[in-house]
Amino acid sequence: MLDPRAIPGLVHLRSQTRAAVTLDRLEALARARGLTVFARIEFSRDAAAAGLTLPPMAQLIFGSPKAGTPLLVASPPVGLALPLRALAWEDDEGHSWLSYETPEYLGERYGLTQSLVTNIAGLRALCEAAVAAG
Repeated sequence: MLDPRAIPGLVHLRSQTRAAVTLDRLEALARARGLTVFARIEFSRDAAAAGLTLPPMAQLIFGSPKAGTPLLVASPPVGLALPLRALAWEDDEGHSWLSYETPEYLGERYGLTQSLVTNIAGLRALCEAAVAAG
């Protein structure tokens, strides 16, 4: 398996709680800050339904049209990365992680100005709060 730390632009925060609990916390924090939660994809549950085994893993898709729309106007392909996403997962050793693409990486990848990147810069603090709450 590829070491996730070797993938540029990603941050992996270690959580002391199970992946599902970490994602529950992130979802609650996002909603409390007035963000829209667009979807929650339960990869491990979907794998089990297909007769496959996958360690706990789920993705939260969330954001703010007010913050994201200017990015889409500036660079329509950024729609491939928006709304924002965070992935809660457990590794083979049972450690829980919360991973996300950094706003700076998205800005660089899609040619966004720094002022536009600040629209999504709160992602870092939100994810850090989700893993710290516990």
